Amino acid sequence: MTITYELENALYLNITNRCTNNCSFCVRNSQEGLSQGVNLWLKREPTVEEVVTDIQKWDIDRYQEFVFCGYGEPMIRTYDIIEICTRLKTAYSLPIRINTNGHANLICGRDITPQLTGVVDAVSISMNAKNSKEYQQLCRSQYGERAYAAMLDFATKCKKHIPRVRLSIVDVMAKDDIQACRKIAGEIGVDLKVRHFVNHN
Repeated sequence: MTITYELENALYLNITNRCTNNCSFCVRNSQEGLSQGVNLWLKREPTVEEVVTDIQKWDIDRYQEFVFCGYGEPMIRTYDIIEICTRLKTAYSLPIRINTNGHANLICGRDITPQLTGVVDAVSISMNAKNSKEYQQLCRSQYGERAYAAMLDFATKCKKHIPRVRLSIVDVMAKDDIQACRKIAGEIGVDLKVRHFVNHN
């Protein structure tokens, strides 16, 4: 099974297939998937030790960052991520980014952002919509419409502990909706990344 994989200039870590969302546009529902030619479906979740060992097979000097991103929400394994990041920080000088839906505090039942201090360098949070109703229609979260507010709250809290925090949306949204998202990001005080949507279906 694929625990780590290359994409552009980063080494990606695929640690779970579980997710708190069931997004209608999710890349894992397409035939091509996230990384062409790489099967990111896991037979089981790798242990922390297996993740660290798998990383060691790569020439780390070739990469610019580690990224937690695969066919699932990595922060479902928040405490394992913290352990993995701590070990990576000891062994390597690469920055660490987490691509997330921003539900970690809902998953853990408390604010976990202080524990990310010093071990996570960047977090990219999928915003996906300008309000909770539209977010739930697109993302179909197990937490219902409260997921959207929790995601924005997570972004706000991350700002206190992580150097680079950004929200992200895809460019299929209407221009007015993109501007609305940009305004929300500005009010929180984080960057907004508009990603190009590629339809693989």
